[in-house]
Amino acid sequence: MSLHDRGAPAPIRRAVLPTPRFVLLFAISAPIALLIVSLRPEAWRFALLYPVAALALFAADLTMTLPQSRLRVCARVPARLTPGKRRECGEGVTLALEAEGWPRSVVMEVLPELTGDALPPCPARAELRGELALSLPLEPTRRGRLTLDALWLRWRGPWGLAELRRRQPVGESIDVVPDVRGIHQEALRFFAHDAVFGSRSRRARGEGTEFEALREYAPGMDTRFIDWKHSARHRRLLSREFRQERNHRIMLGFDTGRLMLESVDGLPRLDHAIRAGLLLAWVSLRAGDLAGACGFDAAFRHFLAPERGPAQFARFQRFSAGLDYREEETNFTLGLAELNSRLQRRSLVVLFTDFVDAVSAELMLESLQWLTRRHVVIFAALRDPGPERLRNAAPVDFASAARAVTADDLLRERAVVLERVARMGVHCLDVPAGELSPALLNRYLAIKQRGLL
Repeated sequence: MSLHDRGAPAPIRRAVLPTPRFVLLFAISAPIALLIVSLRPEAWRFALLYPVAALALFAADLTMTLPQSRLRVCARVPARLTPGKRRECGEGVTLALEAEGWPRSVVMEVLPELTGDALPPCPARAELRGELALSLPLEPTRRGRLTLDALWLRWRGPWGLAELRRRQPVGESIDVVPDVRGIHQEALRFFAHDAVFGSRSRRARGEGTEFEALREYAPGMDTRFIDWKHSARHRRLLSREFRQERNHRIMLGFDTGRLMLESVDGLPRLDHAIRAGLLLAWVSLRAGDLAGACGFDAAFRHFLAPERGPAQFARFQRFSAGLDYREEETNFTLGLAELNSRLQRRSLVVLFTDFVDAVSAELMLESLQWLTRRHVVIFAALRDPGPERLRNAAPVDFASAARAVTADDLLRERAVVLERVARMGVHCLDVPAGELSPALLNRYLAIKQRGLL
């Protein structure tokens, strides 16, 4: 949370304006004055009394209006928001207004000035009597960063003739991150489902790579770990226990280039990848591993060093909000070379990316080839249902038949590229958007259980 008040050094834009009520009053007085002058020119001094009286009323209303100097504004901005939240949730800016030593009530209207992807904010109106607490809901529409540039405040005099406006600079950025509660629930559902089939997703003891001890077999334990030699010697069933490694390094690599902006199931590929990455980060951190992330397109732009502990997941959230949508082509040679140079130990690298055809994937394949020499790599791509629908649709004319042939060629090339990736020793995931998260978790757990790290 951040705090801004009128004591900040940033300049404040102010204005005093006439209201429509005053304009109407002055507009009525002007014809009356002209009529008097036209009928009796010698009474021009008397005719001026009408517009002068309107101006006097404006000045009197202004003197009874809350001065700018007596208005104190405190704005509290949330550290993060979630896209798609309804306004009823009340997530947004919290204002504390104070009219220092002002005896009258004032109807205050506040409107936020935003930069970023959000629904147009609605102005909030409330009556200020000495002090006022006001909430301004914000509703971002997509992941990223939302900047609250300033707050516009407007209030009028008791007669409604004079209006004062004030622009209060804020300049605070808000991280817009995926719904973490949904990620937690998805992880818990996955663990519960995995436990039903007898393969516990997270154990401190039992499965792993380093032998720890023998213990007596109990019903429900995995029969694969029964030590038959020692069981025969001791004439009772004994099961081997292993110490699970808890210091593995997990690095999530996000391609933020042009292809990752394409929409799949209503969201950009990048957003699907970020959600799956956050889920894997949460699970791996809970398992005691070190998790980090990076983002690259034409340049290597973002890097989060691998760390462990609950605080690292909060860093992941902020990191995910900073991944920009870019229209540039991805430079795999530069991005993966920089990533490889920053990883000092053998790690599990999850690369979220995609490709169009075999030609565009050639440089990616070359970079993956030497990345796999040091690290275990998971290649995570989203399967777009569009080409499959085009290929399977019954042709009705020449154009639809041509689209079906083109889609079939693209799918064949995609299968060839994925096969080449798999032959390098890379773990390939080519799944629909809704299956990316569970498929990634299953592959992560399988790699750990097989001791590949």
